[in-house]
Amino acid sequence: ISYVLSITHCLVFTMAAQCMTKVELTVSCENLLDMDIGSKSDPLCVLLMNSSGSQWFEVARTERVQNCLSPKFAKKFVVDYYFELVQKLMFRIYDIDNKTVDLSDDDFLGELECTLGQIVSSQKLTRPLVLKNKKPAGKGTITISAEEIKDNRVVNFEVEARKLDNKDFFGKSDPYLEFYKQTETAWQLAHRTEVVKNNLNPTWRPFQIPLQSLCGGDMDKPIKVSGLCYDYDNDGSHDLIGIFETNMTRLLQASRASPAEFECVNSKKKQKKKNYKNSGVVSVKVCQVVRRYTFLDYIMGGCQINFTVGVDFTGSNGDPRSPDSLHYISPQGINEYLAAIWAVGMVIQDYDSDKMFPAFGFGAQIPPTWQVKTQRRGIEGIVEAYRICLPQVKLYGPTNFSPIINHVARFAAQATQQKTASQYFVLLIITDGVITDLDQTRSAIVSASKLPMSIIIVGVGGADFSAMEFLDGDDGRLRAPSGEPATRDIVQFVPFRKFQNAPREALAQCVLAELPQQVVSYFSLLKLQPPRDPNPS
Repeated sequence: ISYVLSITHCLVFTMAAQCMTKVELTVSCENLLDMDIGSKSDPLCVLLMNSSGSQWFEVARTERVQNCLSPKFAKKFVVDYYFELVQKLMFRIYDIDNKTVDLSDDDFLGELECTLGQIVSSQKLTRPLVLKNKKPAGKGTITISAEEIKDNRVVNFEVEARKLDNKDFFGKSDPYLEFYKQTETAWQLAHRTEVVKNNLNPTWRPFQIPLQSLCGGDMDKPIKVSGLCYDYDNDGSHDLIGIFETNMTRLLQASRASPAEFECVNSKKKQKKKNYKNSGVVSVKVCQVVRRYTFLDYIMGGCQINFTVGVDFTGSNGDPRSPDSLHYISPQGINEYLAAIWAVGMVIQDYDSDKMFPAFGFGAQIPPTWQVKTQRRGIEGIVEAYRICLPQVKLYGPTNFSPIINHVARFAAQATQQKTASQYFVLLIITDGVITDLDQTRSAIVSASKLPMSIIIVGVGGADFSAMEFLDGDDGRLRAPSGEPATRDIVQFVPFRKFQNAPREALAQCVLAELPQQVVSYFSLLKLQPPRDPNPS
């Protein structure tokens, strides 16, 4: 029962944290086969998806473009994009000569199978079309362009107030603000500031509100702002200080030299007092609409994900020739190490242009240098290197993480000199046991948290992984032995045993769920833009 519950908890967390957005795909073709006599082909594109590993299903179709061998389809495909999944797509082109829905009697002009990750990482993917026997479809090519559907503008605010009404009998008010978006049926809460305790002239910390959440992108749509007081001393109630309405057009006039000022009015108090003016003044000193880049903005703008694998070859894994060893390769050609490499690597590899992945083995001895290090192309290359070196190595020890973390961190540090969001580094460590250099590893992670880098740890076997969970930082920010806190959470740990009976995709979903936000948080923190505009006009 506990096993089932732990699986459920991880999957529920993943669904909440995963990177999902909608992507619009635009398709065009060149030099299609001409299947018509006396005219040219009338092409149509069909999009199919494969979510089960074997079964393809149709998602949508474009319009038919008459008499054209190089069509540009006007109808777009809109699909849900999940970073954590390998989403297989098939684009099939047909020459449509009738009005029936069935395509079996229409001429097939070629197809392309790829992943959504390949498309978004290329932004514009051009590939040759092939026939169903995998031979070239003449000189035909297909081009798929991707664009995220979003309004990623945010509004930066700096706000203060003065002479607010005092709602506290034993001190001063503890004020905060709430911003509301107008909908067809009600006011919808868009943002709540922090509470400033015991202050009638508060200055709130700078904050951001997505423009879509605040006004739906309509600069003239009414926005309601409520000033409230939180009663800490008694029952935790919220007392209204006052309300005002405005819109983005008015707010955007604000500047530090000339703030936009609004009187907070309490309607009940106004009805009771003849000489009532207001319950305080809210002063907006900064209101700026800026663009907030998303994970896909960085990927489609040229950011490369550099993937490195570290494999634990310490003696505690057991003799690889024994079926009891975690490195024992079953007759089906798999073990937990290989399963983890495949699951994570199959997703990551779509985001690295050269597909050259450094792979390290730690805790092993191998003549003549007594080290294991290789660099192979693609996940298949890493798997091949693992299979080749496994019979040659002497499993040894200790289980030290800090050397490989510091090694990858050196490359990440070099990338920061480019002053753009051009590279991000992901280190996958697969291990079976307790860390023997925990303090050094903590220091290495805290240092790496300042760099464009994330660390994924997959624990194999049945060991006690409490140290790994401590490094994860989900229960509090990790600190180095010196007391220095991590700048941000960059570690994601998952025990493989939770996924032994789950689909392979489930492991990738869980360990990669936090990566998109880690990428965005780093580049946003340093105010770094993508190398190129991901959505040029």
